[in-house]
Amino acid sequence: MKIFVRVADAGGFAEAARQLHLSPPAVTRAIATLEEEIGVRLLTRTTRSVKLTEAGGGYLDDCRRILADMADADAAAAGAHGNPTGTLLVTGSVLFGHIYVLPILLDYLDRFPAVTGRSLFVDRIVNIVEEGIDVAVRIGHLPDSGLSALRVGSVRRAICGAPAYFERHGIPRTPAELAGHRIIMPTGAWSSPEWHFGPDGRTSVTVHPRLQCNTVEAAITAAEQGWGLTRVLSYQIAPALAAGRLVTVLDEHMEKPLPIHVVHAEGRRVAAKVRSFVDLAVERLRANPLFQ
Repeated sequence: MKIFVRVADAGGFAEAARQLHLSPPAVTRAIATLEEEIGVRLLTRTTRSVKLTEAGGGYLDDCRRILADMADADAAAAGAHGNPTGTLLVTGSVLFGHIYVLPILLDYLDRFPAVTGRSLFVDRIVNIVEEGIDVAVRIGHLPDSGLSALRVGSVRRAICGAPAYFERHGIPRTPAELAGHRIIMPTGAWSSPEWHFGPDGRTSVTVHPRLQCNTVEAAITAAEQGWGLTRVLSYQIAPALAAGRLVTVLDEHMEKPLPIHVVHAEGRRVAAKVRSFVDLAVERLRANPLFQ
């Protein structure tokens, strides 16, 4: 099959033989044997060229798929038993990366000293293939793609404020009542003045922020100081909620949780460094009660 594909691609026996480091007669015999075994002519030979027959064209597509599957199987077997080596580049959003992904990466590097780690924590969607990323941890619904993704949990959007703020300004009971409150809004890549509510997200309220912050951390700090309300992801305020510095409101009106995925591009043909990091990240993130 490999010889047949090379002949079809090269358009001739002599060139295929040169590329495969075989003699032209050996290539000719291989094609003849293949045609005899399957009982159909695959190639039409002339003095100047070699062309695929109709049956040969369909068989060529099947050969490419079968050979690719064989290469995947070989790579998967080798990756399953190989030692992780090389440079591992991991990406995630800034705050999630700092709090949850970086500790996993540090533990991973302790386990596998032959691997060098790099992190890219940015609040934007990174193109894994174009930017050479090995593994990404992403929050939100994923578009259809050829990437491999493992779901590890979920987080919710949350509207929160300090207890002192609610004592002065009252607690909003419906999304429409947000119009009467001070709004603090982060200005990151996913921020929007249109806040959606309900299980299907079809109810929306347009807020008019009195304060805009270029980082989530700044918006949370302003909320903790009692200045107004902000909307963030639940994991971002978990310590403040546990300490009582913030409380959430309108929980029963919020959208469905957002999934968290560990994503990589290599599919079955995964390198040992990627496979081993994905295994560790999936185990750690799925065990975190904040993401249940």
